[in-house]
Amino acid sequence: MAYAYDDTNIFARILRGEIPNKTVLETEHTLAFLDIGPQAPVHVLVIPKGKYVNFDHFATDASADEIADFTRAAGEVCRITGVGPGEGGAGYRTISNAGAHGVQEVPHYHLHILGGRVLGRMLAKPD
Repeated sequence: MAYAYDDTNIFARILRGEIPNKTVLETEHTLAFLDIGPQAPVHVLVIPKGKYVNFDHFATDASADEIADFTRAAGEVCRITGVGPGEGGAGYRTISNAGAHGVQEVPHYHLHILGGRVLGRMLAKPD
């Protein structure tokens, strides 16, 4: 499947330096920064620097180096922010939205890392 990438999306603009961000971590292939509308005490967005629309696009089209870098960067964000149980934290949640049903707002793959409080159930059971 071909994915149409929108170069005007906010994350593309952040990657080009047009919009400032509060960087948590930057690597060769990944940028992690604080969410501007945090939903938890810790809310970091982790994005690949490549032009990927969502998780399945990234998982199928990114290089092995990009995937490894992104995954390790996400783990490092958990360590840096102190949310990882292996680092003495109480845990975290990762979320990635895709498409209309997933309520994806920005058409650039991104992983939310949330923690610092009890987050409750992820989804309510349907009626």
